[in-house]
Amino acid sequence: MVNLAIVYYSSYGTAHAMASRLAATAESQGADVRLRRVRETAPDEVVQGVDAWAAHAASVADQPVAEPDDLAWADAVIMGSGTRYGHITSQLQAFIDTLGPLWQEGKLADKVYSAFTSTSTKHGGQESTILAMHTTFCHLGGIIVPPGYTDQLKFDDGNPYGVGVVTDGSGDLDDSANAALDHLVTRVLKVAGSLTS
Repeated sequence: MVNLAIVYYSSYGTAHAMASRLAATAESQGADVRLRRVRETAPDEVVQGVDAWAAHAASVADQPVAEPDDLAWADAVIMGSGTRYGHITSQLQAFIDTLGPLWQEGKLADKVYSAFTSTSTKHGGQESTILAMHTTFCHLGGIIVPPGYTDQLKFDDGNPYGVGVVTDGSGDLDDSANAALDHLVTRVLKVAGSLTS
């Protein structure tokens, strides 16, 4: 059994839907999954000033928040974030910034890592956001497992680095996105399982 931590930040719900799909698929394949959102760091008056943001924050308020120990526990980690100017959200970065003590102890190395993102426009920075997460994984000493073009469906979504979707803000995922997410987590579990056996 592979221990999989899925750590993500979602403002309006798309990254949450993606993370939930990854978790459900991983659990169906026998993985032990910790699905964790990162803490909201934006001021509450800002969040409450945007109806969709406030609604999503309220809908996940009772769900577990990521802690560094979730990564220490995991054999594999999939991180997700919406894109902010071609980079990860400040909320996910704030979580990453708490990993220093475990990183110094070498407790985040030799794990499988992969990533996903969403944007509101087709060329809104999906690749650069995923590659920014890959940079973090390199610093942690992680083993990056991208989907590559290892399945025909990757030629449809065109993203060999991870999974990226264009969102309309509804949080709904189409069949292509779900297939890409299923492929990503299956590949992550396969590689992690080989490393831990």
